[in-house]
Amino acid sequence: MINTRYCLVLMLSAAAMVSVGQVKNANRGNEAAAMFNDPTARDSLAISAAETGWWKQSATGQKRRVQKWKKATFGMFVHWGVYSQYGNVWKGKKGGGYAEHLMRVMQIPRQEYLDSAARFNPEKFNAEEWVILAKNAGMKYFMITAKHHDGFAMYPSQYASVYSIKSTALKEDPLMQLAQACHKHGLLFGFYYSHAFDWEHPDAPGNDWDYNNPGGDKLLGGVNWFDSHPEWLPKAKRYVDEKAIPQIKELIHRYHPDLLWFDTPHKLPLSENLRILQAIRDTDPAIVVNGRLARTGDRNYGDYLNTADRPEEFYPVPAGAYWEAIPTTNDSYGYSSTDKNHKPTAHFIQLLAKATAMGGNILMNIGPKGDGSIDAADAIILEGIATWMAKNKESVIDVTPSSLPRQQWGVITKRNSTLYLHVFKKPKGEKLTVGGLTMAVKSISLLSSKRRIKGYSSDTTGLHIPLDQIGDDLADEVIAVQLKRDSIAPESNDLIYVDAQVTENRLLSFYAKQYGEPMKFGDGKRDRYYVSGWRNSNQYLGWDINALKPARFKVSVRYVKDVENTGGEMVLKIAGKEISFAIDPASPKSRLGNSLMLGQIDLPVGKQSVELHVKNIVGAEAVKFLEVVLTHD
Repeated sequence: MINTRYCLVLMLSAAAMVSVGQVKNANRGNEAAAMFNDPTARDSLAISAAETGWWKQSATGQKRRVQKWKKATFGMFVHWGVYSQYGNVWKGKKGGGYAEHLMRVMQIPRQEYLDSAARFNPEKFNAEEWVILAKNAGMKYFMITAKHHDGFAMYPSQYASVYSIKSTALKEDPLMQLAQACHKHGLLFGFYYSHAFDWEHPDAPGNDWDYNNPGGDKLLGGVNWFDSHPEWLPKAKRYVDEKAIPQIKELIHRYHPDLLWFDTPHKLPLSENLRILQAIRDTDPAIVVNGRLARTGDRNYGDYLNTADRPEEFYPVPAGAYWEAIPTTNDSYGYSSTDKNHKPTAHFIQLLAKATAMGGNILMNIGPKGDGSIDAADAIILEGIATWMAKNKESVIDVTPSSLPRQQWGVITKRNSTLYLHVFKKPKGEKLTVGGLTMAVKSISLLSSKRRIKGYSSDTTGLHIPLDQIGDDLADEVIAVQLKRDSIAPESNDLIYVDAQVTENRLLSFYAKQYGEPMKFGDGKRDRYYVSGWRNSNQYLGWDINALKPARFKVSVRYVKDVENTGGEMVLKIAGKEISFAIDPASPKSRLGNSLMLGQIDLPVGKQSVELHVKNIVGAEAVKFLEVVLTHD
């Protein structure tokens, strides 16, 4: 994966795709502000040819093509290559960032990296074991790195054949074995291919330590080098013609993949990215292509949207849009022996439930070791997911979002007339309340045990379920609510219920209504689920809430101050009162979230609004706001 700074909600404008909710201003949803092309006159012919010809024709089949991927819901992403044998350590020195970027970070010469590949000998690799591990975890599709940014083909390629699996001690084809295992066990199969970033090829962007190439850390020629130095473009085109397109076609003809996954489109101009996509469509129009191959600020030419790397929260996407997020078990995608920041199993179970409750897919990454074995920490996570999936799979695979309002105890997914209540935080007291659920209920049961729940009741507030009959799965206890008919809730999920029985009620800035000039969303990573671009007092955030009962709450705000000398005065309007507070511009900057306690408030029962305004701003923009938190002890 590529390191990113900001990740904004990707919205599409293609007229042929309006039916899936893809609208104008795609840059609001790019997973990185720089990961798209600003089209120039050079690109106009390619854009016209695409939008009046081959792409327009392929877009008509997009909905049919993407359904197999959408139904699959949950996939395994695998970053595995020559870099895996080093675990992000080169000659005793730790690498930085993602382990699969070792060659760039340590500036390993091309020939030395190739020589090291001869030692790659994954004696413990077993394709069947990998795929079974994914299948048991409920995963329905499988994505493996055929070529990452290091340019090394993990299969016997006839193009750049020296820089391929044929130069290692492994004489078999691991990708063919994985493809066959996936087909055997009913998983969709696909490849990650680094089309724009290649540190091996002398003409490709990226390697600026062996060659004087653009696209690397030195930023030779600038970020958009192809605009400032068009005379360099023939070299990149030669790489695309001699390696990228031939290898992609080779992968299609050799393995017949269902899916292709691309990255870093901004390293090449849009015209080249479109040329690669056209080659794919000409070779096999049924392949599903992700959203990081060819796109501008206003249009995405792929089949679905890619949101954040390593997300913990999801920003809202257009209703009906196809999207996918790509968490990884620790903080790296390739295997890193130095990264012990593995999240607990519950994190991924809840992440999957949250994504499906918002209409998205999850492609969850692991980084196997160089010997072909799965890291023990990764195996524990996958086995934990498998245990939960054995009883709860139907609540997250091939489900749809519910139109019910947001709840503080968890999220809701839906299949036909069945609602699945995913309880992450079991409330205190005697009952769990599903605010806004006023439709007639046929039955309620715990999904894991199928045990019927009795004694529930409904009123104008919602559905009330006895807590003493709800299980205690600390990851996600799922309650299946069978409605008497498949009906639509009268309230939208723009409304957020506030529940005094839940200790912490969170009003995320992701789910606020924005007023004034639109703000941008953070990428959803840890302490990056904020809004940015708050530049004037005409902009503010608003939440529509519904308090289940009157209660006294402690009120705090969370924010990130990652730029020096920023701050100012703010005001929170809540429960008919105004709470003023200030953020000291002289306070230290940090990428971590800060919490500021504002006091206590008596929140009345019922619907009301909460607003966050700025009085004055010190610096170019206000600090980045994460959320308002209402705590009831």
